[in-house]
Amino acid sequence: MTGNIHIEASRLALLWQLSARARAAANEAALAFTIVNETQALVPYRQAAWWRAGGALPGAVAAVSGLPQCDPGAPYVQWLGAVCRILARQLPEQASVQPSDAVPGYVQPRPFAATDLPAELAADWGEWWPAHALWLPLVDSQRVMGAIVFAREEPFGAHDTVLLAELAQVWVHALRALEPHASSFARASNALRKGKLRKRVLIALALACFAPVPLSVLAPGEVTAKDPFVVRSPLDGVIDRLDVQPNQRVSAGTPLFSLDATTLASRNALARKNFDAAQEEYRQTAQLAVTDDKDRLDLALKKGKLEASAVELDYAAAQLARLHVTAARAGVAVFSDPNDWNGRAVSVGEKVMLLADPAHVELTAYLPVAENVEVKPGSTLTLYPKSSPLVSYEARIDTIAYRAEPTADGVLAYRIKASFIGDGSRPALGMMGTTRIHGRWVPLAYYLLRRPLATLRQWLGW
Repeated sequence: MTGNIHIEASRLALLWQLSARARAAANEAALAFTIVNETQALVPYRQAAWWRAGGALPGAVAAVSGLPQCDPGAPYVQWLGAVCRILARQLPEQASVQPSDAVPGYVQPRPFAATDLPAELAADWGEWWPAHALWLPLVDSQRVMGAIVFAREEPFGAHDTVLLAELAQVWVHALRALEPHASSFARASNALRKGKLRKRVLIALALACFAPVPLSVLAPGEVTAKDPFVVRSPLDGVIDRLDVQPNQRVSAGTPLFSLDATTLASRNALARKNFDAAQEEYRQTAQLAVTDDKDRLDLALKKGKLEASAVELDYAAAQLARLHVTAARAGVAVFSDPNDWNGRAVSVGEKVMLLADPAHVELTAYLPVAENVEVKPGSTLTLYPKSSPLVSYEARIDTIAYRAEPTADGVLAYRIKASFIGDGSRPALGMMGTTRIHGRWVPLAYYLLRRPLATLRQWLGW
């Protein structure tokens, strides 16, 4: 009794050592060598071979006991490969039938003899093998990875099959770890290998291509003032100073900017002197006209000269008064850096700044020509501000420019004006972001292939 316990303990130790050697194998060749050669210490046999299943291929013998390498052209290896292929077809139930209490991958080994083979293979049995053999499939999740065949003179007992079945699970685990990780494309191909599944997936993809989706494009956008008051230069001149800062709130009558008064002040002083001289000449002529008929004739000429000088003086004074520009209404002064305007020469009617109402804004989007889609007034678009990634604003298109113009970035684009909708808050004046312009409904295939087809058309010219 003590001897049997010692033998069993020794075999369990060997089982543990073989399991550790299998898990430590660096590659499949080292694992195959361990399987067909070192297993003999646990279960005696005379011949062993490792047959690697090839999936859709017929498979091949990968290792034979007693040989460092397996020669696929050797007669014994060719006969052994034919036997394994026959056994894999004759005993398919070994890959699927499992005891109810077994773990996944557990397969019961099955003994076989020459009578289980075709006559042409059974005839060479005695030349290559002893009388008894054992077929041990290696199964991983209902997938046959291969099989181990053992041959010896004595029949394989129940104790041997239990130990080999336990080792088979270890070998399957090791083979699975040594397999290269399949790519996503390979996994998808394996999943679609079955005909029905592949057909269903292709039908689903074909139907999805015709699924209607809203066509939308992205374009840069900016919140601009709606109906702003344009402040222009009243005269030709040079800006002397700006009395407000950008985005400063002003009320009606607030000074905005002033033009340089040097030239107009000189003109006004000259007009004043001309008026005074004409007035003195007219006074003297009027006094002499009382006694002299000749001076009475010059009186009308002097009066006309006096009136002309008065007009020039009034005009010079009016021009001088227009040098100081004030706000015509309340709002926010919108213009660029004040340093860009100080000392800058402007012409009459040139825009200097805008007076905008912060509560009265609209959205201006610039749709690039390359992204142009069929958009009509009344369509909706959404503004996603850059400064507030969790906030969006809806707007409805009012006007679309019929002609594309270069933007500040040098991109040829159509200008789109849109009014914000809804009773919610309005974005701040000058806010910039990305707008999603919603177009008509199109099939999914057109939505995905629109840009590639447009690029291809430019290359091919059709």
